[in-house]
Amino acid sequence: MKLHGYFRSSASYRVRIALNLKGLSAEHLSHHLRKGEQRAADYLAINPQGFVPTVQGDGANLTQSLAIIEWLDETHPEPPLLPKEPLRRARVRAFAQVIACDTHPIQNLKILARLRELGLPEEKVTEWAAWANREGLAACEKLIAAEAGPFCFGDTPTIADLCLVPQLANARRFGVDVAAFPRLLKAEAAAKALKAFADAAPERQPDAE
Repeated sequence: MKLHGYFRSSASYRVRIALNLKGLSAEHLSHHLRKGEQRAADYLAINPQGFVPTVQGDGANLTQSLAIIEWLDETHPEPPLLPKEPLRRARVRAFAQVIACDTHPIQNLKILARLRELGLPEEKVTEWAAWANREGLAACEKLIAAEAGPFCFGDTPTIADLCLVPQLANARRFGVDVAAFPRLLKAEAAAKALKAFADAAPERQPDAE
């Protein structure tokens, strides 16, 4: 298996955690996003969006982190990353999608670069990214307020935690006061205590800068 990613990519971070939890190894291939390596012709041939991550396995090129994680969960079911009960599965997916679909995409490198192209000063670009993170994390805080934890949904990590930990890292990078989200921080602490999460951290990757 090959994982095309970048150390600071939160979507790649999610997949690294999933691989670690499943006890799976992959050859890590780095594409430096700030240098535009993800737009090279040979990479666009396997991922037409020019995004990371892409996983190459079973003779296929798989894109989009949540799709990759669910594929890993279906092909390597232990430990499970989604609850068995349908309603709880839906709630876990909804939480993950708040981050992966509605928060992360509007504060990622591509959007911030476009804001700069449109003439926004750097402080306004940072304000935008911080706002996007605060809005998304505030919703997530409410979604799991009644969950005992210690993880987002119960006593084992799910795809919700795989999305949460990288997003909190993003929020801090943009100056968000994450102390406003105590329930999320409880889940983050439980996750970071696991080797699978710690080993997936950006600063521990070979391409870390």
